[in-house]
Amino acid sequence: MQKIFLFIVFLFVLNFGFGQNSEVLADSYYKKGEFKKALVIYQNLNKEKPYSYKYVYKLVETHQQLEQFEEAENILVQRLAKRRNPTLIVELGYNYQLQDSLARAKKLYNEAIAFVDENPNYIYSIAKKFEDHSLLDEAIQVYDRSKLLTPDKNYSIQLARIYGDQGKIEKMFENYIDYVAYRPNYLNNIKRAVSDFISENKDNENNIYLRRLLLKKIQQEPSPYWYDLLSWLYVQEKAYNKSFIQEKALYKRNPESLDRIIELAVTALNDNDDETSKDIYNFILETTQDASTALTAHQYILEIDTKNATTEKELERIDEAFNTLFEDYGKSELTLPLQLAYGEFLAFHQKDTESATAFLRQSLKLNISEFQEAKVKLLLADILVLQERFNEALIFYSQIQLSLKNSTISQEARFKVAKTSYYKGDFDWAESQLKILKSSTSQLIANDALDLKLLISDNKFEDSLQTALKHYAKADLYAFQNKTDEAVSLLDKILEEHEGESIIDQTLFKQAKLFEKKKQYNKAEANYLLIIKDWKEDILADDAHYYLAELYNTHLAKPEEAKQLYEKIIFEFEDSIYFIEARKKFRMLRGDTIN
Repeated sequence: MQKIFLFIVFLFVLNFGFGQNSEVLADSYYKKGEFKKALVIYQNLNKEKPYSYKYVYKLVETHQQLEQFEEAENILVQRLAKRRNPTLIVELGYNYQLQDSLARAKKLYNEAIAFVDENPNYIYSIAKKFEDHSLLDEAIQVYDRSKLLTPDKNYSIQLARIYGDQGKIEKMFENYIDYVAYRPNYLNNIKRAVSDFISENKDNENNIYLRRLLLKKIQQEPSPYWYDLLSWLYVQEKAYNKSFIQEKALYKRNPESLDRIIELAVTALNDNDDETSKDIYNFILETTQDASTALTAHQYILEIDTKNATTEKELERIDEAFNTLFEDYGKSELTLPLQLAYGEFLAFHQKDTESATAFLRQSLKLNISEFQEAKVKLLLADILVLQERFNEALIFYSQIQLSLKNSTISQEARFKVAKTSYYKGDFDWAESQLKILKSSTSQLIANDALDLKLLISDNKFEDSLQTALKHYAKADLYAFQNKTDEAVSLLDKILEEHEGESIIDQTLFKQAKLFEKKKQYNKAEANYLLIIKDWKEDILADDAHYYLAELYNTHLAKPEEAKQLYEKIIFEFEDSIYFIEARKKFRMLRGDTIN
């Protein structure tokens, strides 16, 4: 008895597997356009499972592809004679539509739509069948009926997608918002869906539609998800101050976590909106009871102030603020990030490298982890490079590599070994280190390593004394030391004395970035234009196009020129790392309604 049972099971599995394989083969033929081959298999599968609608639809679609509309009609009519299934009615109507019998098709579509009044359970399947054939108006009619017939169900997300396909953006937004009200936990999915229809431009028509709808919702029903969605919209528009207003409203309703507000502060800071970022950090200071969070806020505020300080008096006030914090919080593992920030402030802004070094050496005596110790040593080494005490710096970098092998900070230390060797003019050793870093787990380090390696390898054989490359490395060091004027002058010397050499385009580019730092935008423009004119086939051509476009777009008020450059990147530099950003900004400047 057991053997008979096992044999039956074996036959079932064999038959099931054969059926599956046949269907896969038929589907493959269909996709490749070999419809006659697919048809034979679908006919056999339909005979094996005569009660399955699946193969009926496959058969009908295949006949339609072969323009065998009568055969398709016969299959559908025979099925409908047994049972008036509404999805088959839609399919029959579509078969008539393919033959331009629109009146007959419309009659059947209306019959299918009316069917939902008798049996609302068919709403989704009928509407989906209409959607499959791009009969969007009919699908909308079915979903709209659901609002009366099945108020407990919600098809707003389906309606939203249909309206999006039709380009009816305001109706699309309305339905997405309806769905958020129905299922708030889908909020992030809705954000992803909506993001394709808005842009950074707050005056974009779609942005205005969505903003208006959300503000209206907040007035009618101030639920958290409307504030959340409006805050998100403002972030897309880079209106971080407005997003902050919404985030504060959210926090007041649920004052459990400041994470969202902290994230907004970081986003604003990364996008150079220092004022808003500082306002947010001040709010965090007023609100938080957590010492670690407060210290982080204090640190960012001081870093923003340092970045924008223009006088000695401002720097002195920042110095006092750091020391007041150390008096309040002490010097321990908890305040180590603040200690690192202060060490950097002393060395790079106060130009007091001796005090910075002494202060950080005291930090090394604290009870800190190996990783934290590496962070301190990394900064100490950077300060030694600042002082041009290269060999001492290399000792610290090497210690980090030995103590934390294969970590990101170890790879960063190796890169800095290469960079320090490059500053010294030891190009061969620098290049050997950079070769190892090309496969770094940190993409940023890998990219920086590749850029520096190319700079060295492209220029070290230009002349036996490597004069131009040594000048360039020295100018790079001056830039690191914040000696911008000295760096610009030395780069000028390269341009004058090494005309025609391969390093010239890199020199122009480096100098352009320094001109931007000094806010000498017209000089930066001239350099980028020279690269575009004389080095249009070289490696920096796309960089020059992109940064000149950014210059026109943000500082020189030349949006048309910016648009042309972004467009050039799209069509002439498809492999550029700037391609996606250039396309986005080009569409925004062109005034596209969809991002």
